[in-house]
Amino acid sequence: MALQPDKRQLGYEQTLMYGRYTRELGQYAKREAQRLRDEQERRRQLEDDLLKYEERTYWHRSKANFRWFRDWVFTKIGEDWIFLSLLGIIMALLSFAMDYTIAKFQTAHVELFRMLSYSAGLQFLAWVGFPVVFMVFSAGFVHLVSANAIGSGIPEMKTILRGVVLKEYLNFRTLVSKIVGLSTSLGSGLPLGKEGPFVHIASIVSTMLSKMIITFKGIFERNSYFTSPNSWSTNESRNSEMLAAACAIGVACNFAAPIGGVLFSIEVTSTYFAVRNYWRGFFGSVCGAFVFRLLAVWNKEEETITALFKTNFRIDFPFDVQELVAFSFIGVVCGLGGSLFVYLHRRIVDFNRSHKRWSNFLIKNRLIYPLVVSLVISSITFPLGLGQFMAGELTQKQQINELFSNYTLGNEPEDVNQENIYKPWHRPNVFVTLAVFIVMQFWMTAVSVTLPVPAGVFIPVFTIGAAFGRLVGECMAAWFKEGIRNGDTLNKVIPGGYAVVGAAALSGSVTHTISTSVIVFELTGQITHILPVMIAVLIANAISQLLTPSFYDSIIQIKKLPYLPDISHAGSKTFNIYVEDIMVRNVKFISWLSTYADLQILLDDSMLQSFPLVDAPESMVLLGSVQRVELEYMLDSQIGRARRLLVVKERNQIEDGGGSPAKDKEKVTVVEFHAGSKDNVQQPTAVITANGQELQDLSDLAGSSQALEKFDDMTPEEQREWEAEQLAKQLNFTDCHVDPAPFQLVERTSLHKIHSMFSLLGLNHAYVTTLGRLVGVLALKEIRIAIEKGATYRGSRARSGLSSNTMDSEVSSS
Repeated sequence: MALQPDKRQLGYEQTLMYGRYTRELGQYAKREAQRLRDEQERRRQLEDDLLKYEERTYWHRSKANFRWFRDWVFTKIGEDWIFLSLLGIIMALLSFAMDYTIAKFQTAHVELFRMLSYSAGLQFLAWVGFPVVFMVFSAGFVHLVSANAIGSGIPEMKTILRGVVLKEYLNFRTLVSKIVGLSTSLGSGLPLGKEGPFVHIASIVSTMLSKMIITFKGIFERNSYFTSPNSWSTNESRNSEMLAAACAIGVACNFAAPIGGVLFSIEVTSTYFAVRNYWRGFFGSVCGAFVFRLLAVWNKEEETITALFKTNFRIDFPFDVQELVAFSFIGVVCGLGGSLFVYLHRRIVDFNRSHKRWSNFLIKNRLIYPLVVSLVISSITFPLGLGQFMAGELTQKQQINELFSNYTLGNEPEDVNQENIYKPWHRPNVFVTLAVFIVMQFWMTAVSVTLPVPAGVFIPVFTIGAAFGRLVGECMAAWFKEGIRNGDTLNKVIPGGYAVVGAAALSGSVTHTISTSVIVFELTGQITHILPVMIAVLIANAISQLLTPSFYDSIIQIKKLPYLPDISHAGSKTFNIYVEDIMVRNVKFISWLSTYADLQILLDDSMLQSFPLVDAPESMVLLGSVQRVELEYMLDSQIGRARRLLVVKERNQIEDGGGSPAKDKEKVTVVEFHAGSKDNVQQPTAVITANGQELQDLSDLAGSSQALEKFDDMTPEEQREWEAEQLAKQLNFTDCHVDPAPFQLVERTSLHKIHSMFSLLGLNHAYVTTLGRLVGVLALKEIRIAIEKGATYRGSRARSGLSSNTMDSEVSSS
């Protein structure tokens, strides 16, 4: 029997093949836009009337003036340039405060060691106990407050910017956990970094700042009194742009390197980058870097705004052409070393996970692992023990400063400054000290970054690379004591330049980035070695990318985050795998002809955040996509508590003949239905007044039996009958926002093209249609599995139909 077309279906008419629209969608769009404008104007008028009523008293006039000032301020802050400058200033203050705190902790560690010089035993206890206490506190605090603060943060931000929602990863609890945990873990003196975690911190601050602006009527317009579910939705594209800028600001506020910060954040977080976001990243980074270095001047740490690790290499003849061979050698070794570091880190994590007894023991005793690791590493770096052969008494910043120094450590010191730099690296000589330092720091860093604390990897590998470059530079200076001959002149070798090249090469190798060269230029304040640095970084990247993924991609694989892997290794196989081979055929959908009962079953059985809308289950013509929030609002508006009380009120008015309240019953008035938000799920509530006195929302009264006794409600039997009657009705999409153009694919689209589109557009899922009919859905998980398995995946699973749970696991975050 042919189905009668519904008049609400945008004039849709069923035909032999797949149907057609008898009305122009453009006209529908105009009518829909006019309807939204009229609704917004109605709500604005209602608010104006309410404000006029409130202005009768002095208190309400003051309240109205304050509300106007609040809205004006936050609307201005919502403008991009003010938002970004405010974000940059906040992050600069946070970075400076954390650096100051960490420096005090590390200085206190060294001073405590020196104060106990009369007893070697007490010195050992102080040197070992200090980092153990700090590290155990950091691990315990992070575990209790928010475990999402553990690790770097860049892999997760890379996933979030890809469009995947990671719950509770950008909230206030995570911010507190990250700041406190990072300050104490770095204050312990273990080889850990700050850059990655600070990118995470900047992203959290950006998200919280945006939410604060939304709350107080800012860049996303929302009415405080009368609202609908649609007006609560935020601009996801704008949020993504601000997060991308926050990542750049986070890097810039670490090194006072705005240019390198923007480029580094693009390389480590984005597959494709929108050029329109360039100015946001640069503007926010410049604001952050400027304030960060200005604070150092105000604190009398610097005389003026200079580079963080300022160097004074000679400009007239910084290096000889023949030295390019040595610089290339540094690039080759750093490329191999970066791959070895990523491999070693991966093996340590796999070992901790693969051995069940060991893994279960660490889970039950979470503080044992950080305690043992910090105890072992601090014992090794004890300055009176093995630490004397690896400059153990120096802090991380002091190590970098001395490795970048202009002095040749292999020569005898000529003044007091050289003497102070000379001593820690000559036990017994600079070559042995640097070699021991590189080997020990290499494996200690790989172990330290596996600890359950906030920690980055950039600065530790940066230091190791600087040490290796310095070792090569000192060897060159020893081999060519008089200098390298260039015609009739001899030019001295500058070992500090080799340290700069090594630092950029190894850090670029581990992170698979080229922008580390720019960061080095901004860190040192000189670009005299721009050519050697670029050559070494490019060589190191070429080698490391052939051998292993980047450190951040490795963590994504370890944590199994929903991120698309690189497709380059799959080669031509990706052109022979199609959508029909990997799509999910068992699709959960909502029909235009469905009832509220069907909708209730769908929402109870699935956790998806969006559903395809079809015309009818028989034809399966795709009409659009509907968000879960919209459907939940529809269902609760139909059978929700507020609606039920409104029905009871109307019945009482009819029974009392003309709307007078029933005897001995309080008058209940439902002023307006609106959407509240709890755990990111919107729920209908109602503003209730009883005898003219405003009460709490119904959602708040749900657990209060005394409050509920004030209202007439249905008996359980009446409630079941009424709900059954309401659920049997057909869905009404009049006030529901339907996306009429969800992203669609055809069955013969190749995997290579799919990967490009998902990466470029930041998609989580796409619907598969044939002649307008919905035949399947494709999510990130299916694409990732297909890329990893390659041609062997073709036709092996999808032909027989995949479980809808696959779609649930991936699309639930869309």
